[in-house]
Amino acid sequence: MSGAGDGSAGYGPAGAEESLRANRRWWDAEASDYLGSHGDFLGEADFVWGPEGLREADAALLGPLPHLAGRRVLEVGAGAGQCSRWLARHGVRSVALDVSAGMLGALPPADRSPILVQADARRLPFASASFDAAFSAYGAVPFVADPERIMAEVARILRPGGRWVFSITHPIRWAFPDDPGPAGLTATKSYFDLRPYAERDAAGRLVYAEHHRTLGDRVRDLVAAGLELLDLVEPTWPAGHDRTWGGWSPLRGRLLPGTAIFVTRRPPVTASGPRVTASGPQ
Repeated sequence: MSGAGDGSAGYGPAGAEESLRANRRWWDAEASDYLGSHGDFLGEADFVWGPEGLREADAALLGPLPHLAGRRVLEVGAGAGQCSRWLARHGVRSVALDVSAGMLGALPPADRSPILVQADARRLPFASASFDAAFSAYGAVPFVADPERIMAEVARILRPGGRWVFSITHPIRWAFPDDPGPAGLTATKSYFDLRPYAERDAAGRLVYAEHHRTLGDRVRDLVAAGLELLDLVEPTWPAGHDRTWGGWSPLRGRLLPGTAIFVTRRPPVTASGPRVTASGPQ
């Protein structure tokens, strides 16, 4: 969460299109400051899944890196594209998509840079079955009011068997204050309260929004899109990691999960016909 500005901040309505406009403006304006605060942790070409510091180089949630070389991989909500840059340096044909031109242009061009695309993650401007994998590290999904559209669009552009892996703030965190200290260890609101966190200026215009869903909601969105859930990763806070980032801290990280990473895929096509899963034929 960004923190209150000169207007109001709290939990209340925030529509789909106004959330899109507000968050695009906010990230355009905040790109430089955001990288100034977190760029040393994220690097210019590194793949970090969240504040705990779990890296794709160690976790291989998209699959073995040599297997991805030469493949087409889409980053949804890429920010400055650090993760896509890391993949590109390892021979992946990476595409970094974000709604914010300010974020996409925040880092200088580099050798073997990914293709940069400014677009709404709910309306991916790509042909069906045109990517081998897709991912998002804290991008896009929490910032839209209708995340089921992202799931459906990613399922559409994936080739059969392609993975979709995304990390978000762990949903349980929404029951606790966004505070890295002791105050952040006591639940103060209902986990089932789905009102988004919304900041508005003095004129009432939405300037920033984050949208909450329960773990069950996230799984239902994935199943409705025809995706298979392969794993749910909840990174532990590593010993010796003393960085505080917003509401993430060693104190809270030792007691509460801070990140949830959903590892999914579009079901592969088998020789005998469509694959049948618990949710029915695919």
